[in-house]
Formats: sequence, structure tokens, C-alpha cells
Amino acid sequence: MTGASAAVGGDTPTATWQPISTPASSIGPWLPDGDLGVRLAAGLTRVEGVLRAAVGSEHTFIAEAAGHLVAAGGKRFRPLLTLLAAELGDPLAPGVTEAAVVCELTHLATLYHDDVMDEAAVRRGAPSANSRWSNSIAILTGDFLFARASDLLADLGPEAVRIQARTFERLVTGQIRETVGARPGDDPVAHHLGVLADKTGSLVATSARFGASFAGVDDELVVALTAFGEEVGVAFQLSDDLLDIVSEGGASGKSPGTDLREGIATLPALFALAGDDPAEQRLRELVSGPITDDAEHAEALDLLRSSAALQRATGVLREYADRARARLSAVPQGPVHEALSALCEYVVRRTS
Repeated sequence: MTGASAAVGGDTPTATWQPISTPASSIGPWLPDGDLGVRLAAGLTRVEGVLRAAVGSEHTFIAEAAGHLVAAGGKRFRPLLTLLAAELGDPLAPGVTEAAVVCELTHLATLYHDDVMDEAAVRRGAPSANSRWSNSIAILTGDFLFARASDLLADLGPEAVRIQARTFERLVTGQIRETVGARPGDDPVAHHLGVLADKTGSLVATSARFGASFAGVDDELVVALTAFGEEVGVAFQLSDDLLDIVSEGGASGKSPGTDLREGIATLPALFALAGDDPAEQRLRELVSGPITDDAEHAEALDLLRSSAALQRATGVLREYADRARARLSAVPQGPVHEALSALCEYVVRRTS
């Protein structure tokens, strides 16, 4: 068994519908072998059992729709970080597993809503809920998952409810800011990074915070791990966005250049648009909007992969990874420190 990627089982769902296969975390390459990996695998098994129960319903269709993305698998990045932070205290303390599930349910719910807003056809290699059923079903299913997350939160105490509410506020704020776009006079790059901090970093930060808090870790370390989560969360999203460009085979979980086709301005495109190098004039023309023509799409990908804009974006990714690593000065040396440090290296290495 290597790290947590080897086993993420789970109890039988309470719903009448059951997924065909057991999903597994795909985030494990950075985890060390040994006792820590074994404990995290066991923890993820517990998480998976509670997660499947949480998406169950006596109504078969609701169970199928709510379990759609659970069955598709995924990184389980947020619950894994919750469990890893909890290793600095008592990882079996009451509330740790449930808090990890709350974070994953919240993440999954946002994916249902994001796919409607982006008109996405595929999610995690499977048809998105909105394309399989309808926008209305996808939105309502996301709401169902938020409700189930709230139900679990109610048993974790008022402070956990408050933290989650403020996290959700940031998630929504980030989505609104992304939808509206940068205001005239605003720096598009700074606006974009702020959106990533709200949309992605906030929930990753809460995942680490919950794990540490419920495991009884001291307050100073909780603060450091929360800050680590936000920095590494932004780094991971930047890494995903770069993978969309540099990946030849869709390692990001979607076809290479999907963001370019949809006209989504990720950091490399923003740097390209802000540049004034005559040699990249053609690239600026191509990335200024959605690219529907296959030949132009291939040309844009080729130009972007060899561009200074991509190099600048990679530099920003490294900066966030380094900032996250610096937060670990408060974490005691040992397997957990090594794993978190390895994560900082992994988010950069996976794009090379």
C-alpha cells in the first residue's frame, strides 16, 4: 500500500442506488509510505462511508443524482488535508471524519453549480449532471448536498457552523467576482488571484482548520495550518489551470485546452493579454475570447506552451507553493511536516 491512494473503500450506501465502482483518491503520489499513509487510507475509508451515507436518499433518483460525482471519484483533496492536519493531534477525535465529509460535500455541491454556470458537458471523465439531466436538476442537487453538509455541521457545534458559513460566503463572493469580472482600472491578474483565494483557497483552508481544531491542536498551529491551506489551495488551482495547457493527455481530468475553448481566462492567458511583445501578438489575438475553430485552438495551445506568459504563470505557482511551505515552520518536524512539504513540491512538479 502506498499512501492513501491504495484504498478508499466505504460502507454500503443507504440509498437504493449504488455506484458501480469504489472511487479512490488520486492525490496520493506526494504521500509518504509507512504508518502515516496507512492511517490516512483508513481515515479516507471512514470518510467515504459517511460521504456515501450523506448523499443517500429514500428517493432513487435523488440518490443517483447526488451520488453522481461521488461515484466518479476525485482527488478527495480537502478531506485528505483534514485528516492530515488532524494527525498533529488526535486523528480519531470526534468530529474529524464528519468535518472532512462536510468539506467534501461543500466542494461537490459547488461543482454541480459551476457546471451549470460554465455549461460544462463533462466532469471527472463522466457526463456532468447538467448535461445528463438538466440545469435545474444540477442546481437542486447542489442545494441538496449543501443541506446534507449543514445537517452534519449541526452536530459539530456553533463555531464550526460559523466557520463554514463564512467559508461559504467567500465561495459565493469569489464566484460572483469571477462572473462579473474585474472592474475598470483593476489589475486583472490581482483580481483573478483574489477570486482563486475565495473560490478555492477558502475551503481548503477550512479543511485544514477543521482537522486541526477537532483533533485538539493548539491555537497557534491551527492558525498556521489554516494559512497553509489557503496558500496551497490557490497553488493547486493554479496547477490545475496550467495542466489544462501543458497536459498532452488530459491529466487535469478534461481535454487539454478546455479553458481556451470556453474563453476562460486563466493566469497564463491573462499574462499573455497583458503583454506587449510583438512576437506574441498572434497569441493575444487567439486568447482574447473563446476558440471554437480546431485549427486555431491547436495553434493557441502550441503558442501558449512556449510563451513567456506560461513561464510567468509557473513562477506565480512556485511563489504560492513557497509561501505555503513557509507556513510549515510552525509544524513540528516529522511525517506530517514531510507530507505537507511534499505537497508543496508536488503542486509544482505535476505541471512540468
